[in-house]
Amino acid sequence: MKKSVRKAVIAGNWKMNNTPAQTTALINEMKPLVAGADCEVVLCVPFVDIAAAVEAAKGSNIKIGAENVHFKASGAYTGEVSADMLVASGVEYVVIGHSERRQYFGETDQTVNLRSLAALNAGLKAIICVGETLEQRELGYTETLLKYQTKMALTNVTKEQLKNVIIAYEPVWAIGTGVTATADQADEGNGFVRAAIAEAYGADAAETVTVQYGGSMNAKNAEELVSKVNVDGGLIGGASLKAADFSVIVKAASEG
Repeated sequence: MKKSVRKAVIAGNWKMNNTPAQTTALINEMKPLVAGADCEVVLCVPFVDIAAAVEAAKGSNIKIGAENVHFKASGAYTGEVSADMLVASGVEYVVIGHSERRQYFGETDQTVNLRSLAALNAGLKAIICVGETLEQRELGYTETLLKYQTKMALTNVTKEQLKNVIIAYEPVWAIGTGVTATADQADEGNGFVRAAIAEAYGADAAETVTVQYGGSMNAKNAEELVSKVNVDGGLIGGASLKAADFSVIVKAASEG
């Protein structure tokens, strides 16, 4: 991490877990454990948990995010939620283009871009996910794919809006599999992302963008991962559902 030029962010992605009551209990457990952290602490929760999360996080350093956003302001899009709805609900961040959205729900690089623009235009901070499959890595396409996905996601995003963008490199082969990229692999992937931003916006702008690692970061490997220059925190899955584990990761980012 380079905290002198960019913000370290630890964001929990709860996926489809926790009822509103469980949300309140978990955040109340987390609050004293992450208080005073020297990094941004974010919890991205299911839509039904947002109200409970916002209420529980009041007065703390925990920011609340959503796990998806639609690219239209309103309309016949059953099951979707707009950026304005999220803002009105007290959300500050939103995860866009997670590999599970791409795999199970038909998300494409084009829709990731549209969702990102909608979020940024509404004033939300966008955590945009990019990453390669194991097959793509083995074929040697990691750099090409990460640069392509990054540039596609940022199409028509202004340099000013880039200040509200976080890119999360999440190698698909290391999500929920128990397999974690080595710290060097994570740093390399994040470096490809930063290089793509530099090509699009210039090296100075790229140096200020937070690039997270999002592939099975946990309490045991967080310290090593965040020690790498291009790893500015993490997008945390399973470990964000356990207050003690999540707080260890926040501590690693705070001390890194």
